[in-house]
Amino acid sequence: MLKGRVAIVTGSTSGIGLGIAKELASLRADIVLNGFGDAGEIEAIRGGIEREHGVRTIYDGADMSKEDAVRGLIAATVEKFGRLDILVNNAGIQFTAPVEEFPAARWNAILAINLSAAFHSIAAAVPQMKKQCWGRIVNIASAHGLVASTHKAAYVAAKHGLIGLTKVVGLETAGSGVTCNAICPGWVRTPLVDKQIDDIAAQRGISQTEAARTLLAEKQPSLEFVSPAQLGGTVAFLCSSAADQVTGTAISVDGGWTAQ
Repeated sequence: MLKGRVAIVTGSTSGIGLGIAKELASLRADIVLNGFGDAGEIEAIRGGIEREHGVRTIYDGADMSKEDAVRGLIAATVEKFGRLDILVNNAGIQFTAPVEEFPAARWNAILAINLSAAFHSIAAAVPQMKKQCWGRIVNIASAHGLVASTHKAAYVAAKHGLIGLTKVVGLETAGSGVTCNAICPGWVRTPLVDKQIDDIAAQRGISQTEAARTLLAEKQPSLEFVSPAQLGGTVAFLCSSAADQVTGTAISVDGGWTAQ
């Protein structure tokens, strides 16, 4: 379905981003991986995707907290492949604390990576996509882009902002062949969530399984985690012709979290 298309997925060396990158590769898109991690492990991931799916796969270690690096990632991709068709803004970090105790440096870092990086990448990518008369921008927001939880001031603010940015870009690109949408996952079993499960287990003296269920029961009625592969499938739908008129919207994949 996506043969000949070029996709950037930020924060794709693990977790949600890697699941999305693998799904797009399975549909024959060429892939630009991005994120932090051990160089050997990243090379193994890159080579594995290339071999398994027969697509060109490169890695760019651009730091998503830096404006020049984010815009450079877009420019480098266009220079190497001659085009950019799909941009998935997935990179994100988290920190929790009551608002009055929230360190300013953490606030700035979360806003930079979770929101400003998407602005810079979109601003750099839109001219190329408009020139091609086709482009798909997918911002990975969160259930926290629609509702709030305590102790997550920066994360919730950034994800709400990301949905606002999605709407503006959807309007500005309407009719150009470019669409911009957000996906709002609920709990996904990633290293970030594993840490929260570990904390619950330690605090309450319960097993990992019980801690995971406790976490889910608080927010996610399905009592099941969303998988990176399911999010990859949602991105794939947004890249399909069936979604040509889907733009400026937020799609919840959250087991019922925001239906409550």
